[in-house]
Amino acid sequence: MTAALARAEAAPTRWIAVAVVVVSGVVAALQVGKGAIALPAVRAEFGLGLEAAGWIMSVFALLGVVGGIPAGAAVARFGDRRLLALGLAALAVGSVVGSMAGSFPLLLGTRVLEGLGFLLVVVAAPALLQRIVAAPDRDLAFGIWSAFMPAGMAIALLLGAVLAGWRPFWLANAILAGAFVLLLLLAVRAPDRVPGGQSWQEIGRDAVRTATSRGPLLLAGTFALYSLLYFALTSFLPVLLMERMGVTVAAAGALSAVAVGANVLGNLAAGLLLGRGAARWMLIATAATVMTLCGIAVFALALLPTVVFLLCVLFSGVGGLLPATVLGAAALVAPKPGLGPMTLGLTMQGSNLGQVIGPVAVGGVVDAAGWPAAAIPVAVAGVLALVAAALLRGAFRA
Repeated sequence: MTAALARAEAAPTRWIAVAVVVVSGVVAALQVGKGAIALPAVRAEFGLGLEAAGWIMSVFALLGVVGGIPAGAAVARFGDRRLLALGLAALAVGSVVGSMAGSFPLLLGTRVLEGLGFLLVVVAAPALLQRIVAAPDRDLAFGIWSAFMPAGMAIALLLGAVLAGWRPFWLANAILAGAFVLLLLLAVRAPDRVPGGQSWQEIGRDAVRTATSRGPLLLAGTFALYSLLYFALTSFLPVLLMERMGVTVAAAGALSAVAVGANVLGNLAAGLLLGRGAARWMLIATAATVMTLCGIAVFALALLPTVVFLLCVLFSGVGGLLPATVLGAAALVAPKPGLGPMTLGLTMQGSNLGQVIGPVAVGGVVDAAGWPAAAIPVAVAGVLALVAAALLRGAFRA
């Protein structure tokens, strides 16, 4: 009775800690979104071509492709709470220096620092949630957590468009990230748990074991295919809406924010459905099926402009079922207890790989054969995602 009462009294404090961790992810995602909305202003100020300016966005994904497992190893070695605070601090420092950058190389260097901070946040935060959230509440917590990326990007798209200049937006993000370092240390009192006496050789063996195990590889592959599908459409959504609906740049930005924001609802729905016993592989298959069909229709069919937009919202909303399902499963498929952070790191590597491949694949086929040809990579990725969902069914059972 006393233990139950103590757990009940601790619950509000625990959920405050969860809220701080989740919003820390949103703060990290703002750093991705701010690059997208500031791209025209940065190009104009530094006289950049589209290819050079694209590195403002691409550097995050490229760091994620190569740094996921190393970030997971660092979290396992030094502790999730400590590395989450370090990641937020890197975001703050990168943003404040970037706001004063007088040249593009310096600005790009600060984006590398921000990218490293972002990677630490997205690997350390779910590992911390796994540790501080009670087992019955974890699916809901991960459903809320996994909405961080669309939420942060939608906020950045909306706020960045109304601020005067990109430098004040950079500085505001620096202040916000710095504030969350303090909030994290105050709200999350659970000390880091790190394995004592583990050598770097042992950590290296654990990393190799994670990267070669069936469950983590399937999870990473599934997230890569999701990201390929998602960013194949959303990366070109403003341009697509302007061409198909004839709307202004401002209207295209607002409509894109609505479509991206719908992904948040899908993430939250996944947490609730998993809490009610929904099969993880089935949620993944559902998301992949709807995204594939909607993507093919948007790119390949001559539809009314309003229908195109509604399909984009459906694509993003139902697609949101997948991130929450995948991120919450990292600890389930880890090759041994304690390798959850490395599995998360590998999963995020898959996510970033999809972010790199998706826009490139779609942009290439559109340049070569027009918008309808974009349905081809979407269809291929969708079929592969369904195969991965079927294979994950066995992995989850195991």
